[in-house]
Amino acid sequence: MSRVVYQNGELIPEKEAKISIYDSALMFGDMVFEMTRSFNKKQFKLREHLVRLFKGIKILRIPLQITIEEMEQACFKTIEANEPFFGKHDEHRLMINVSRGPLAIYAPIFENKIEPTVVIADFPLKWTVSGMGQLFDTGINAVIPAQRAIPASLLDPKIKNRSRLHYQMANIEVSGYEGENNWALLVDPTGFIAEGTGDNFFIVENNVIITPEGRNVLRGISRDYIFEISQQVGLKCIEKNIDPYDVYNADEAFMTGTPFCILPVTSLNDVRIGDGKIGVVVKSLLDQWSKNVGLDIVQQIKSFNCETANLQSGSPTPYQFK
Repeated sequence: MSRVVYQNGELIPEKEAKISIYDSALMFGDMVFEMTRSFNKKQFKLREHLVRLFKGIKILRIPLQITIEEMEQACFKTIEANEPFFGKHDEHRLMINVSRGPLAIYAPIFENKIEPTVVIADFPLKWTVSGMGQLFDTGINAVIPAQRAIPASLLDPKIKNRSRLHYQMANIEVSGYEGENNWALLVDPTGFIAEGTGDNFFIVENNVIITPEGRNVLRGISRDYIFEISQQVGLKCIEKNIDPYDVYNADEAFMTGTPFCILPVTSLNDVRIGDGKIGVVVKSLLDQWSKNVGLDIVQQIKSFNCETANLQSGSPTPYQFK
C-alpha cells in the first residue's frame, strides 16, 4: 500500500493517477489549481485557497458540479487516507487541480460523458522545500530576467492557472546567472516590480512593509497573511508600485510563498539590499508566523534539508530551473 490520490470522486493509487491526453489542461493549459501546506499536520488557510480556486473556476466557466464544501471534504478525505504513509514530523502538501476535462470533439472516446477533471494529491511538504533551509541565513539574490510578467490585460495572473510558460522561461534564463541562490523576480511591461515565479515580493522602507499592487500579480494567500501579521507586530503594510530603484535602496526585502512562508532577499542582481543580511523586520514577521502556527518555521525547513539532501538530484524545482 502507498499514498492515494483523489480523482473525480475516487481514491486511487498515486502511481495510477492519470489525466487524459485529450484533456483541456494539456491542450490549452486550461486548469486552475491550488497548493497548500499544513503546520503540525493541520491545514493552513485551506478554505482561503479553495475560495480562490472557485473564483478561477467561475471566471473560466469550468462546469464543475461539486460545491466548495464538498471540495473541502474531499481534501480532508485525501489527507486522512494518506496520513499512515507520512512520518511523525511530515507536513501535508495538497495539490488541487481542476480542468475543464477532455475536449468535446473527443467525446466518443469517453462514451460521450465529458466532465471536469478534479485531482487532489497529497505529498510531503519537504519535497518542495528541500534545500531551502540555508536561504534563511544567506538570503536570495533576486534576478530580473528579460522575460516580463504577463499583465492582467493579457492573461489575468490573479487566476491561479497552469499556463505558466513565462515562469519557466524566466527560471531557465536565471539558471544561467553566475553564483548561487538566484531566484527570478519579474517586472511588468511598464517596468514595475511584479512577482517571482511562484512567490510574492515585498520590501521594507523606514519600517513600512511595501508590496506591489495586486493588479498584475497573483494575490497570494501568504501575501495576504503578511498584512495580518504585520499588524500583530505593530507595522504598517501597504500596496504600492515599486521599481528596481526602490528595491536597490530598500532596507530589507523578502519573498512569500505557501511552502516556505517567508524567505529574505538580500540582493538584487548582486547589488546588496540593506546590509545584505536578514533584517529585523523579516525576522519579526517569521517569529510571529511561527508563534501563530505553533512551530519554528525556520527550524522545521532546515531539518527537512537533512532528510531530503539527495531528493532533487539537480532536477527542476518549482522555484528554479537547473
